[in-house]
Amino acid sequence: MSSTIRRIAVCTGGGDAPGLNAVIRSVVVAAVNRGWECYGIRDGFNGILFPERYPEGGVFRLTKDRVRGIAHLGGTILGTTNKGNPLHFPMKMPDGTTKDVDRSGEILDYFAMKELDALVSIGGDGSLTIAHALAKKGLRVVGVPKTIDNDLDKTFTTFGFDTAVAFATECLDRLHSTAESHQRVMVVEVMGRYAGWIALHTGIAGNAHAVLIPEIPFDIDKVAARVVARDVDGHPYTIVLVAEGAEPAHGHREVVEAAEIGHAERLGGIGERVGQAIQARTGKDTRVVVLGHLLRGGSPTSFDRLAAMRFGTAAVRALGEGQSGIMVALGFPNVNYVALEEVAGRMKAVPLDSDTLQTARDLGIVFGD
Repeated sequence: MSSTIRRIAVCTGGGDAPGLNAVIRSVVVAAVNRGWECYGIRDGFNGILFPERYPEGGVFRLTKDRVRGIAHLGGTILGTTNKGNPLHFPMKMPDGTTKDVDRSGEILDYFAMKELDALVSIGGDGSLTIAHALAKKGLRVVGVPKTIDNDLDKTFTTFGFDTAVAFATECLDRLHSTAESHQRVMVVEVMGRYAGWIALHTGIAGNAHAVLIPEIPFDIDKVAARVVARDVDGHPYTIVLVAEGAEPAHGHREVVEAAEIGHAERLGGIGERVGQAIQARTGKDTRVVVLGHLLRGGSPTSFDRLAAMRFGTAAVRALGEGQSGIMVALGFPNVNYVALEEVAGRMKAVPLDSDTLQTARDLGIVFGD
């Protein structure tokens, strides 16, 4: 593949994460410094698929001036969406039904018409699966791993994860004092979807007494026993951290909104369920705190800013080297290139034999198993 590039585009898809703007800035600056033009696509691929929604343009020029001073900001100046996968796009049919339609050809046509030579796709599993499909159809694509959940395979970490854990840990620090003052059980629900990385790392750093993660189905009676044991030992308060995807050994995952054509299921509610069960079994005053989207917002930590900038500049270098169909991945000591086919459709769960999980057990944290 020729390495000749004049214009590239960048998009952000899926849930937002602290560090997105830092990636965008680093891509733009690195590209412009090479003499390339850079364009931003609004709201995933909606800027191409629904140009009528954007009077000012669904795709717009990104210059150094346009991205100056954004690296420390949360969110994304491009906007994002986790609905409307162009490979499986929900379209209303004349008979009123909804049909799954592949609109990826419209994206390829747009790139050809506007003479855009390559795409930097910043996103999680869904976005990288789309990127992989576009690469197979002939578009030059480099993916950048993004998710606060840290559940993407083949990269040590994803930007946004460190920020989410740092904020969640601060919240636990605050909850310890109020829980102890009132001798309560505090159940804290955090994001993470089907992986327990946020809950595990936050639970250790924030000195939780029980951590419930999707990888380990839990027995609520064992969690309640931990609460009672702390009371007996003279510690009449307990912090229980629950990942949104956690589920009991003989039960089901809590879902707020079922999956439909165009978007995945939305998890939530397990914290309230666990809180009610603990109070019923122990008689302890139990309160539930759902951190939810607070974990997505705010400025990225210095670690996430640096990771984001390393990813963005590495994506531009990869394109300059003629690479396509790859994801930039954080390794030691360098950023590596990984084929998108090794990443798309895969999830990185917490290994049950990991040192981090063992650290938690050695510290006396209960997982309900």
